[in-house]
Amino acid sequence: MNTARQLGVLLGFCLGAHVAAAAEPPDFTGIWDTYREPGAPPPRFGGPPEKLPLKTDAQKKVDDYRALIAPSGDTPGGWCLGTGMPGSMLGSGGYPMEIVQHKELLVVVYEAHTEVRHIYLANRAKEGDLFPDRNGYSFGHWDGDKLVVETTHLKEAVDQARYPHSDQAKIVETYHLAANDDGTKVLTAEMTLTDPAFYTEPIKAVKKWQQKPGIRLLPYECNEPAWEDHLEQLREQQKPAAHPPQQKPAAGKKDGG
Repeated sequence: MNTARQLGVLLGFCLGAHVAAAAEPPDFTGIWDTYREPGAPPPRFGGPPEKLPLKTDAQKKVDDYRALIAPSGDTPGGWCLGTGMPGSMLGSGGYPMEIVQHKELLVVVYEAHTEVRHIYLANRAKEGDLFPDRNGYSFGHWDGDKLVVETTHLKEAVDQARYPHSDQAKIVETYHLAANDDGTKVLTAEMTLTDPAFYTEPIKAVKKWQQKPGIRLLPYECNEPAWEDHLEQLREQQKPAAHPPQQKPAAGKKDGG
């Protein structure tokens, strides 16, 4: 083999290896917490809801729901119900999340309520096997180094604090991984929510997460206190009834007299 051919083979090998490496998607595996831009103030919770382009009927549904819970301040989370999409991705109460990435599936676990979301990358489910869910059905694909996820089959959720929606809602997320100058990995999710039944125009939002090496998600057993209270009630019910003390007969009288 002459020198020119050897160089050609070597060049082809190098180019092939480069293309193969470039085709590998980034790995999102890890624990991720809410990212805050350097110098930015901490997020504020509990402020007035954002003004949304809701249709008249949808606005009434949302207003009726908020009026219903206003006296008690009840929330789904207060009754051990997970946030659901898009709230689980956009905030999840400020709790971290964990992503476990496989070739055909990403599993996302939000620490709040141990809420689990599956993002499928292969073997799309048949329409007849799907049903409405608070997190819907998510199917994604890689577009270069970006992950594009489409979520459908959502339940109507007027209890979403930020973006209530109908069961016709569709959510498209685009995830992109980058690194800051200090090496911090930042995962950005750009979301577009379209819902012809609730909104007059698409809703857009951005969420950023930063990787937190060396930590783990903590258990979140929302129902545990209620279970412990129930057990205590059972113990009280099973205690033998206390017998009232017997009265002594009055002075100068005999029993039965």
